[in-house]
Amino acid sequence: MRLFGRFSRSAPRTDPDYWDPDLARLRAAAGGRDWSAMRERLSAVPEGQERTWLLAHAAKTAGIEEWIPAVIAAEPDSALALLVSGARRVSWAWEARTRARATNVSREQFQTFHERLRVAEEQLYEVAEREPDWVAPWYFLQMSGRGLEVGQDISRLRFEAAVKRCPEHLGAHQQQLQQVCAKWSGSHEEMHAFARTSMLNASQGSALGELVAIAHLEQWGELEPGEDAKYIRRADVVAELHEAADRSIRHPTHGRPRGWLNTYNSFAMAFSLAGEKKAAAELFNAIDGRVTEFPWQYINGADPVKPFRTWRDAVGG
Repeated sequence: MRLFGRFSRSAPRTDPDYWDPDLARLRAAAGGRDWSAMRERLSAVPEGQERTWLLAHAAKTAGIEEWIPAVIAAEPDSALALLVSGARRVSWAWEARTRARATNVSREQFQTFHERLRVAEEQLYEVAEREPDWVAPWYFLQMSGRGLEVGQDISRLRFEAAVKRCPEHLGAHQQQLQQVCAKWSGSHEEMHAFARTSMLNASQGSALGELVAIAHLEQWGELEPGEDAKYIRRADVVAELHEAADRSIRHPTHGRPRGWLNTYNSFAMAFSLAGEKKAAAELFNAIDGRVTEFPWQYINGADPVKPFRTWRDAVGG
């Protein structure tokens, strides 16, 4: 049975607001240097996974770092203003580093990267002290910690601090998955074990099933042409992808939580590469042309729409 209806042919496109009106308004407030509106919109969302997701994307807005210090000075007791500043500095730092491999990042880029992350860490730790129940500072500390190479032990403690406050926080789990993958001093074995254990420990319908798909995409991306296709089309890999989809996006309790498009795009790419055309086509139908940069950046970081279109056409007939 087709879970998502008739295959869709809407023109693929990206959207910096992820087709989310709350994010659109939040980013508009950030771009307009309207702290009052930004504070109101963030305060209206319960602290937890949704606020973290909104803030993580809003923090990509250029220029926040220029005006948020004045807000902090005017409202020294505002943990939210400090959180916005810390989140922006983490995003701003990774912008300076770029997505390039470490060998292709200059010394000057690394210096800027680390300077911005150190300031972010100071601010985020202060937020965590002021608001001990908030998960958001720990999520962003996971990101800054990986950049500063704080090590696996400290990274694990930051992850545990996040999930203690929000057990099925998808973003926190995604950050820890990156921490234990091979390119960040982990291993494929540790990465897959973490993904599978997280999925099995989560409730049925949890978005944490996406971790399994991401882990297989990570390993696929590390292999040479030819070997990558053999890997992701292996019977055991295909079975794990279907199991993860059954426990998450296909489960009747899943719904479509905020950020669901990323999860659907991850599974769509994984099933496409695995040669599972029916499963992929159903996801492309549900996505309806709404392309998220991740995970298609694994194929084409400059233009994620291009591989999306290619694979949608390939599985759609």
